[in-house]
Amino acid sequence: MKIEHFAWDVSEPQSLAAWYVENLGFKIVRHVPGNAEMHFLTDDSESVCIEIYRNSLIEKTDLAGMHPLVMHLALASDDPAKDRDRLLAAGASLQSEDKFDDGTYLVMLKDPWGVSLQLCKRGSPLL
Repeated sequence: MKIEHFAWDVSEPQSLAAWYVENLGFKIVRHVPGNAEMHFLTDDSESVCIEIYRNSLIEKTDLAGMHPLVMHLALASDDPAKDRDRLLAAGASLQSEDKFDDGTYLVMLKDPWGVSLQLCKRGSPLL
């Protein structure tokens, strides 16, 4: 098996999807309008999707209050410092920044809706 998508329920799926398109370079591959406002987004690999939607029947998770290590979207970055600064200017907030002896550089941010994003430059490739 391989991952098709992972999903999270947010209060403003249209705004969050638009921010990911503009600031992360994602592409909306499917939009299902209506109460749920489902958006399926992919990165430039087009091999896996994230689903952003709104479900009015369930209680919202406090993404902004959740520690970033509980759940985060990790993104490969050639220059985490440059991407950090660009995303901060676009409304993200810095959570942590770590450099490791093997050359790995990790920057943890939260997007404007509280979803945790990790910018990763690995000292050696993960895959």
